[in-house]
Amino acid sequence: MTSRALITGIGVLAPTGLGHDDHWAATLRGETAIGPLQRFDPSTYPIRLGGEVPGFVTKDRVPGRLVPQTDHWTHLALAATDLALLDADIRPAELPEYEMAVVTASSSGGVEFGQREIERLWANGPRHVGAYQSIAWFYAATTGQISIRHGMRGPCGVVVAEQAGGLEAFAQARRVLDDGARIVVSGGTDAPFSPYGLTCQLSNGRLSRIDDPDRAYRPFDGEAAGYVPGEGGAIVIVETPASAAERGVPGYGEIAGYAATFDPPPWTGQPSALRAAIQGALRDAELDPSEVDAVFADAAGDPDLDAAEAAAICAVFGAYAVPVTAPKTMTGRLYAGGAPLDLVDALLSIRDAVLPPTIGVRTLSPDCRIDLVRDRRRQLPVRTALIIARGYGGFNAALVVRACQVPTKRSS
Repeated sequence: MTSRALITGIGVLAPTGLGHDDHWAATLRGETAIGPLQRFDPSTYPIRLGGEVPGFVTKDRVPGRLVPQTDHWTHLALAATDLALLDADIRPAELPEYEMAVVTASSSGGVEFGQREIERLWANGPRHVGAYQSIAWFYAATTGQISIRHGMRGPCGVVVAEQAGGLEAFAQARRVLDDGARIVVSGGTDAPFSPYGLTCQLSNGRLSRIDDPDRAYRPFDGEAAGYVPGEGGAIVIVETPASAAERGVPGYGEIAGYAATFDPPPWTGQPSALRAAIQGALRDAELDPSEVDAVFADAAGDPDLDAAEAAAICAVFGAYAVPVTAPKTMTGRLYAGGAPLDLVDALLSIRDAVLPPTIGVRTLSPDCRIDLVRDRRRQLPVRTALIIARGYGGFNAALVVRACQVPTKRSS
């Protein structure tokens, strides 16, 4: 790829806060947002904890006509898009409609909406199933609704690769800029909390069954027991430098490199291809490993997966050679929204010269020889950061962001 891609606007709706300022402040304080699930009664389920977005009132942030047509996952993305456009000082009506594109990531689609309609089908028959069932659950629903609402008629798409898809969406956004778009709305959200949605997640065997929020999600810990799911995520504006300069807006940072790999089937006994993804992202960014200031880890919370990730990091950078953090320990894993939120955290780390902490890790596993930023934030200059994301089924993705060569967003 040849185009440079700047991030000029950020919209966050996360368990740690509404808007990137509130989210970032809570993250730097190391405050967990994981707690008992409130969207439904989880008492009969083996998983009762999650990271839920607090204080989100749909009717206050989503046009009334769209509320019954769309799932909670899309509501979150529509609201996050509004925040990102505002932050980037973009008024879509003032830009050419075919130069604005939308690329998002999705993991489970509209599970809450789908469950409601399935219940109606079961109880009352097909005539009681709403017409919007055919589109509201679908993975591309969020992309389509953002595109329609804001008149963005450039290339649009969706990537479905669980958490890794959140990084692939940004890579695809950069490709779309290469093809002539001016701005791309990109990122992802997820809303996995309904009885049906939670039951689907249980099948992967990776969710923590510990009921104590302080102990449930401890990646790279000797007593790691799985992860806690979460909802929300981030939507950002990806823009060409020429467009940003024409509009007179600064950027938070630049997408410098990306690569993806796919793991071989587990029964083959072959190693993970995560290391190759990291190396590919660095090659794409034309960087030596020594030039990376921080790594935002995938942090699966599974002993084997954590050990594999730590081994890949050590193979590229050396043991204990680069600071590693996983602020998702405060939100849970947000699936398609997780990697976009990590991207936001990396950009804000660049802006503020600070790394957010990984909370809850008591004793680092001997298999994980990494310099994990634990318990409290770490002040240090960050010019370049690597973000790692993996998706259930073998997806691996790595993305490099670095400080802009043009003026950056000022601290709030």
